Amino acid sequence: MTRIVGIRFQKAGKIYYFDPLDYDLEVPMHVIVETARGVEMGTVLIAPKEVEDDSVVQPLKPVLRIATDEDERIVEENKEREKEAFAVCKERIAKHGLDMKLVAAEYTFDNNKLLFYFTADGRVDFRELVKDLASVFRTRIELRQIGVRDETKMLGGIGICGRELCCKSYMADFIPVSIKMAKEQNLSLNPTKISGTCGRLMCCLKNEQETYEYLNSRLPSVKDTVTTPSGLKGEVASVNVLRQLVKVIVDTGDEKELQEYHVDDLRFTPRRRKDVKLTEEELKELKELESIDDSGETLEGEQAVKPNRRDNNRRHNNRNRRNNENREHGNRHDGEEHGASSGSNDSQS
Repeated sequence: MTRIVGIRFQKAGKIYYFDPLDYDLEVPMHVIVETARGVEMGTVLIAPKEVEDDSVVQPLKPVLRIATDEDERIVEENKEREKEAFAVCKERIAKHGLDMKLVAAEYTFDNNKLLFYFTADGRVDFRELVKDLASVFRTRIELRQIGVRDETKMLGGIGICGRELCCKSYMADFIPVSIKMAKEQNLSLNPTKISGTCGRLMCCLKNEQETYEYLNSRLPSVKDTVTTPSGLKGEVASVNVLRQLVKVIVDTGDEKELQEYHVDDLRFTPRRRKDVKLTEEELKELKELESIDDSGETLEGEQAVKPNRRDNNRRHNNRNRRNNENREHGNRHDGEEHGASSGSNDSQS
C-alpha cells in the first residue's frame, strides 16, 4: 500500500497524487509541492490515505510544506503580474504579426517559468516571439498551443442552460462526444442547437447518453409489431423515450386507431437497436462539431487521478504523439534568460 494525498492546482482541474510525508493535511488546505513545471501551490482535495501500489506511478514527489500567509501573498502578486504579462505578450504578438489568439498567461509559484496559452488555426513559428518575451521578463518562457475546448475551460462562461459551463465548474477531463449521441437522443442536427460555446458538441450529451441508451433499449422501434393488453396486434407509430410511451396503430376491424400505451403494457420481441447511420450530407455538415479529447496538462512525477486505465493509456499515447509532432515542427519552444548582463536567451523545441 502507498500513502498519497490528492492535490488540485486549478478549479475543475485534474487531481494529482503526492507523498504527504508526515504532514497532517486536511481538505481544503493549501500546500506547496514541486511539479514538472516548478514549485506550485495546490489545494488538498483528497486527504492522506492508503491506496494500492499499482494505482500510482512511483516515485511520488513529496509535499514540501503547508502554505503560509506569505505564500498566499505571493500567489496574489503573481495573479497581478500575469495581467501585465498578458498585455505585453499580446502587444508583442501584434508586433510580430503572428496569427494566434492569446488566451491566458500564468506564472509558476516560484516565478521560474512564465507560460502563455494561445489558440491558432494551424502551426505557428513563434521562435522570435519567445526570444523577445524572454528578454523582457528575464525568465523561462513557454508558449503552449491549446484547443478550443481548453480555451473555453480557461475563460469560462454561461451555457444555454443558464448555468456556468460544465468544463469550467466541475469537469476535470474532457470527454469524447459524437454525433451518434445526438441522434440517439432524438435531437435536431442543427449545429446551432447542439453545439456549445466552444463550437463543439455540448458535453452534456455525454452526461445523458447512458440514460437514453437504457430507455431506448426498453422501447420497440418505429414500424415494429407489438401486442396490446387486449390482444390486438399493431404497428408502432412513434415513441416517447423519456415517458416510455408508445403510440400504436391498431386495426379494430372497421377502422385503424392510434392508441397510446406504456411500454410495460405491451408485448414485443426486444431487439438490438441498429447503429445510427448518417447521410453523407449530415456527416459533412457536422464533422467539425465532433468533440474529441483535447490535449491536457500533465505534470511529470505526479500521478493524475484518471477514470480508468484504458482511457489513461489512450490519452498518454495521443499526448506523446502530439508532443513529438510539436517538437518536430517547432510548435513548442522554451526561452530562458540566462543573465541580465549578458542578455542571452535559449530556445528549445
